[in-house]
Amino acid sequence: MPLPERTYTPAERRRRAVLLARTTRQALADAVSPRLDAEIDRIDAAAEERALRERLAMGRELEAAKEELAAARVKERCAARTDRPAAKQARKTAEDRLRRAERAARR
Repeated sequence: MPLPERTYTPAERRRRAVLLARTTRQALADAVSPRLDAEIDRIDAAAEERALRERLAMGRELEAAKEELAAARVKERCAARTDRPAAKQARKTAEDRLRRAERAARR
């Protein structure tokens, strides 16, 4: 599952729920305050910006893990016989990091 479109903080969730309840009551009375709608829009905009930053950070992390793995594979191929076990361990560590990053990106 990809990252969500919006990432709300717990305080934003609570405030948004209160505001939605208020606007619902006002809608039943046919007198919705534009101030409440504007505050909900501000909360939504902040959550969308936060989610965008998280998606960009996830992309950077994934790319860094891929680069690290590529470098580790080259080092393993070019390593002297005595250095090969350490290079192999570094490659396995890089593969683990990439696997964790890919798994996190799918969640």
